[in-house]
This record gives sequence, structure tokens and C-alpha cells, in this order.
Amino acid sequence: MANVEGTTFKRCTCRDEHTGKLLGVKCPRLKRAGGSWNSAHGSWGFQIELPRTSQGGRRQARRTGFDTQATALAELDQVKALLEVAGDEDEAAVRVADLVQKAIRERRELPSLEEARRRIGAGTGVREEIPTVAAWLEEWLEGKKKLAEGTRKSYRGHIDHHIAPNIGWVRLDRLQVGHVQAMFEAIEEANEHIRTCQASQDPQLQASVRGRRVVGISTKHRIRATLRSALSTAIARPDLPVQVNAASHVSLESAPRPRPVVWSADRVAHYEATGEVPSPVMVWTPEQTAVFLERAGRDRLYALWHLIAFKGLRRGEAVGLPWSAVRLGDGQIDIRQQVVLLGWETLTSTPKSLAGKRTITLDAETVRVLRAWKRRQAEERLATGEEWIDTGMVFTHHDGSGLHPGKVSETFSRIAAEAGLPPITLHGLRHGAASLSLAAGVDVKVVSSELGHSTTFFTQDTYQTVFPEVAREAAEATAAMVPLKRARSGATG
Repeated sequence: MANVEGTTFKRCTCRDEHTGKLLGVKCPRLKRAGGSWNSAHGSWGFQIELPRTSQGGRRQARRTGFDTQATALAELDQVKALLEVAGDEDEAAVRVADLVQKAIRERRELPSLEEARRRIGAGTGVREEIPTVAAWLEEWLEGKKKLAEGTRKSYRGHIDHHIAPNIGWVRLDRLQVGHVQAMFEAIEEANEHIRTCQASQDPQLQASVRGRRVVGISTKHRIRATLRSALSTAIARPDLPVQVNAASHVSLESAPRPRPVVWSADRVAHYEATGEVPSPVMVWTPEQTAVFLERAGRDRLYALWHLIAFKGLRRGEAVGLPWSAVRLGDGQIDIRQQVVLLGWETLTSTPKSLAGKRTITLDAETVRVLRAWKRRQAEERLATGEEWIDTGMVFTHHDGSGLHPGKVSETFSRIAAEAGLPPITLHGLRHGAASLSLAAGVDVKVVSSELGHSTTFFTQDTYQTVFPEVAREAAEATAAMVPLKRARSGATG
């Protein structure tokens, strides 16, 4: 069976005024100025990979024309539930996929789970005792044997901290949309309690919520996705009388992705006067990046900072980079693994997406910096002798042991502060590399590929930031296109 989650998307039928081509998902009218979806324009759709045909050909289930994302998600969940009916039987999976594909091709409703079970001969006996939501979530998570550890930890947090405490007592087949909605209302009530205690002048109230975090919009969406996935699996089970995925019909406010904002002179002055940071994602100007690299030049790991600043590697990709993936003669690096944090523990894993597994091209200066670092590391290895820990990593401690991602971020913040720069995160250095490339005129396809993004749309949507001097030059060039007279009537004031 295809192990694919599927995606929803929004598109329209507008056409480019110059080429006449359909804009589809790239139409600027699909979103409002604030970044939220425009409900008055376009329609929703979904797509998901299906098991291959009996001849081995690849195929997708794709349907459009839904009024809301919730209805598209509900239909997507139905397709996933149908695929789950087949279990691990390849032949059964092909037959169910044939049913789905035929229904979509003929523009009919999807087959029911009962019909799918009948077509593949699956049993329809129901358990004598129906589990609660909490019990089912445990069974569901236990059954996901091939889950990445980071994803498993995320699911576990959603279940233990939010889903089970609020709706875990509900019997699975009696779970309704109102239960799920009440869960999110309870989460928001807890958020308000945390905010109130944090803002209080009472030390005891402040201490009562120390270490607790407000659950943000993005986290709420991930909690809902966890519950929706578990319920989708339950619907496909012939022994569970679950018919509706309640999580698919709960509306949450959209979670706009914060775009990078450049530390312009005015923003720096405001920050120095008030301590307020304009955006969660801040980026240095090229001059500020140069100041950082000048100070970082005195740090043993300068090559690490240089590589991230110019090539935009993620923290885990840089920390987990082995020399076997670096080809200095070709001036290329293959990104095939990363080090991720699970709490404070580390785990080496592969990139989450196919686009994350990529090859990046190095400029001559970066190759020179990495060659110099390789020579230094070789000298440290000789000096350490038999105590050297041969991890094979590019960036290591003096004894060859690997770096901890959290410690790397702490070191970065310390160097930035010593350089007298406004604050950014280490990931902000990656954002800066992307913005630098786009501002330098590098094709967005090249930038997207080197960053490991799945689509150029994501790159363009995220990095609309331009540096002040670039924006100023564009503004002057635009104004110069209109041949206004220097002296105009009424413009003497």
C-alpha cells in the first residue's frame, strides 16, 4: 500500500494576461494581503499517491472543486481510509486503488468502506469492546513501526499533553466534532491562563507556569493532523464501527508562515530604544553578515559559520555533514543526512523530503575555507593521537567527537552578541543566505533546489524579503520610467 499522507491545495482558473496560461496555485488572488486564504476566490483540491497499477504504473488520486479545505481534507481522509482497508496485501491495495481511481475518473462519489471490504473479502466483525480515544491512540501509535523517532516523539507529545487529557475518555465510535472543538477551546483556555500568570506581578503565579509554553496556531494544526490520521486509520478498520473523522470537520484559524524581515537601520534603532524585535524571523543585511563573519573569523569553527551564511545549510545538515559527502575537487556537497534534536538527545536521520536530499555547489572562497579547515582538523587529529574519535564528520570538537546542535546555536548567539549585532537565530543565517542569492539575481529554481525546498512557490512565498538597497534601487528605477518634469504646478511647497 502507498505510504503517503497526501496534500490539499487551492487553485483557480485565472490566466496569465501575457501568456494565457492557467495560474492555478500561483494566482496572487488566492490569498489576502495578510497571508490568509481568500474564501471568495478559487477552490480546494487534494491529491495522494495510490498503489501502483497491476502493470506497475504510478498513479494519483486527485480531485478538485471543493468549497473549503475542510471538505477537501474529509475526502482525502476517505481515500486514505479506503487504502487502509487493504492492509499490507498488495493485490488488495491495487483493487481498492482501482475503485478509487474509477470513481474519480467517472466523477462519482467514492466507494464506501463496506464496498471496498466486500470487493477484497475483508472481514466485517466488530470488536465486543470498543476502545476509548486514548486507548485507540496508543494502539495506533504502537502499530506505526516505521515511524521516524522525531515524528513519534511529536505524536506522543500531542497525545499525552492535549488529546488524551481532554477527549481521551470518549468512546471512539461516539467521538463527535463538538468533542474535538471543545478540546481546542480547553487548549486556548490553558493558553490564557499561562499568559495571565506570566504577566502577573505575583511571583507565585509566575512560578506556577514556569516552563510551560503557549500552544501556537501551528502546533494546534499539528495536533489536529495527529488526531485526524489516527481516526482515518480507525475508519478503515473493519472491527471498529467508526464512520466519521471528527477531526476533519473542525475549523482552526490559519497559521501564516512568518516571512524574513531585514534588520534595516530604522529597525535596529527601534530595537535599541525599545528592545522589541519586529518579527520572529529576522535577517541581517549583507554588511551585518560581513561584521558577523569578521568576528567569527576568530572562532575555531569559522568554516561552519561561513558555510551556513553562504550556502544556507540547516543546522542539523551542517552538524551532521560527513567528509564522505564533500567533494572539494568538484566544489560540491551532497546533503544526505542530518542531526536532529529529540529533547536534548541527538539522532542522525535522513532529510524528511526527497527535495531535502540534494547536491549544492560551492563557490571558490567556500572551497578555500573548507580546505583550510580540513588541514586544521588533520593537525588536531595528529595532536590528539589515539584518543581521537573518528566520527568522519566535517565539523567536530578538538578530539573528533561530533557537535551538539543546541551548543552550536548557543555559540552562534554569543558570537553575534560580541559583534554588537541585532539578534537573529542560527536558522536566520540560512534565511539570509537565501535572501542574498535572490537579491543577487540568482534564478529562484536554483535557490529553491539548493535550499532543499519542494517547490519554487514555497521559496518565493517565504523569501519576499529584499534588502533596503535593492528595494531602493528598484523604486528609483521604476520612478525613472515616468518622464515627469522637474518643476510642476502646485509642487512648490
